[in-house]
Amino acid sequence: MPLTVERYDVVIVGAGHAGCEAALACARTGLETIIFTVSVESIALMPCNPNIGGSSKGHLVREVDALGGEMGKNIDRTFIQSKMLNRSKGPAVHSLRAQADKASYSAEMRRVLENQEHLTIRQQEVTELVTEADLRHLGIELPDRAQDVLDKNSELPENNKKCTEEETLFTKIAPNPVDDVDKNAVIAGVRTISGAIYVAKAVVLCTGVYLKASCIYGDVRNETGPNGLMPANHLSDSLRAHGISLVRFKTGTPARIDGRSIDFSKCVEQKGDERVIPFSFSTDPESVQIPQRSCFLTYTNGETHRIIRENIDRSPLYGGVIHATGPRYCPSIEDKVMKFADKDRHQVFIEPEGNYTNEMYIDGMSSSMPEDVQRAMYRSVPGLENARIVRYAYAIEYDCLSPKQLKDTLEFKAIRGLFSGGQFNGSSGYEEAAAQGLIAGINASQYVRGGEPLVLLRSEAYIGVLIDDLVTKENQEPYRMMTSRAEYRLLLRQDNADLRLRKYGHRVGLVSDEELRRTEEKRRQIAEELSRLSHVYVGTSPEVQALLRDHESTELLSGAALTELIRRPELSYELLAPLDPDRPALPEDVAEQVNIEIKYAGYIERQKRQVAEFVRLESRQIPEDLDYDDVPSLRLEARQKLKAFRPSSIGQASRIAGVSPADISVLVVYLGRK
Repeated sequence: MPLTVERYDVVIVGAGHAGCEAALACARTGLETIIFTVSVESIALMPCNPNIGGSSKGHLVREVDALGGEMGKNIDRTFIQSKMLNRSKGPAVHSLRAQADKASYSAEMRRVLENQEHLTIRQQEVTELVTEADLRHLGIELPDRAQDVLDKNSELPENNKKCTEEETLFTKIAPNPVDDVDKNAVIAGVRTISGAIYVAKAVVLCTGVYLKASCIYGDVRNETGPNGLMPANHLSDSLRAHGISLVRFKTGTPARIDGRSIDFSKCVEQKGDERVIPFSFSTDPESVQIPQRSCFLTYTNGETHRIIRENIDRSPLYGGVIHATGPRYCPSIEDKVMKFADKDRHQVFIEPEGNYTNEMYIDGMSSSMPEDVQRAMYRSVPGLENARIVRYAYAIEYDCLSPKQLKDTLEFKAIRGLFSGGQFNGSSGYEEAAAQGLIAGINASQYVRGGEPLVLLRSEAYIGVLIDDLVTKENQEPYRMMTSRAEYRLLLRQDNADLRLRKYGHRVGLVSDEELRRTEEKRRQIAEELSRLSHVYVGTSPEVQALLRDHESTELLSGAALTELIRRPELSYELLAPLDPDRPALPEDVAEQVNIEIKYAGYIERQKRQVAEFVRLESRQIPEDLDYDDVPSLRLEARQKLKAFRPSSIGQASRIAGVSPADISVLVVYLGRK
């Protein structure tokens, strides 16, 4: 029987939010790329909440955009409501959140992929990894990796080949073998369920929640992926055969209800922002000022909780049917009721699934209860008394990765050229998935083209925090990004992601010269305005004193610089415009940066000093072949953890649970002697 063999530069497995970003990153850098999906209808599918962004997640989306990703642009084209969250708090925690038209979001992303040069979409299940050893056994010609890297590297722009320590921390690609697999394993492609082999120089796994997926509610267990899509039942066995450890995680989703059966008069209307701020730095702000759909707020009550408690033994979560670990920060309604017994109500947000459907998403009431219990508990909520359920809530179990097997480039330590991104890495959320998919795609592209891999520091991006947490911490549940996880969040604001990260997107070929030029012009305008304001003084004229009184600010006893007045909590750069007749006309985003830089100057400088110490530790590299058994005085637990995680730097080693400051001191002394 003839064997089908096709050749590409990169194979992407999975077309969810991670896979889409990974595929676009590779194809846009000129690599011939193929992306596999169990269904082309599921490209960029939103099987759970149809929104993008939110607290800390909005930061990730803007960072993805700054690096040249697609998620921010796509939600700007397909949102139906947009809000900036946490406006009453400081700028470090401001986060955009947009409700998406679910069908339009998926269709628009599919359109982008279908029209991307160098990208092929294939509906087919991938069942096996193929290494160079497998190709030799089959007598199939290997990719001419060495010569190809040499040729590709000669074409790279100079800014793709080198970087400075001050800009970012890069690590060299090198194998990091484990004991129970081929110590020199190199990926060479994949095999599909039909037996066809797709030879490639790099492979990126973005399988989401599809590996051996099971959807569960009540006594019902369907061996299916989300939204009734086909699961991927074979790849897990191949991964384990290559020495890759998998764990079983769980997530869930609430019911969808026919909006015509909801009494919205019993709910509190939640409108979008009057002035919408786009996610993408490339989107014209005027293009997103559109009519918006409303969401609605209601609450559970004592009756809801009674129904759940009386039927808790029928819950798969509490009846022993579900053994996988679910997300702590997105619990089911039965978990909320049982674990927070002192709460007499919980918020429930009713959110439209799109402009062309009556389905409403019941945010806050995910469940795996039986159908009859779901009907009773949903109908006990004000506004939902006559609710008609279109789709019942369910939990979903799936295989995913223990991410300590990954380098900080998202390449596997055990198999060269194999990368991984998204929920398969043990995270949750569309935004976390897209961020990892983009980095995995960038580093797969760099691997094939011979460029330096991109590793973002915790001090540079939320993406850096996300990936560092995944590869250095033993996460026992699906990881969710939160602002509290970022030590330097005042520097890592959503509003300055372009100023922080555009240069890296440009270096790897995803940000154009013009986009970088606009960012540098923005930086120049900010610096010039900050300098000008420090030299503009106002006196005690009646006009000045009247403006201060109008804003309940203390009147001046003598002249003061505008920067001094802007630092007052009740004043701002915008409010002081009448006192500054020579002020240049600046874009809104520049004015915003000027205001933040002045108001938080002291805090920002303090964090910059903290970052300098952090970078010093990150720059102390640990050899990949270091034998920790040779390091005297290391505690046994530290030795075991360091051998398991194999950190790339002293900084990363210090964040591994079980490695104490004393262990780090021992390691620093040992490396100094070496």
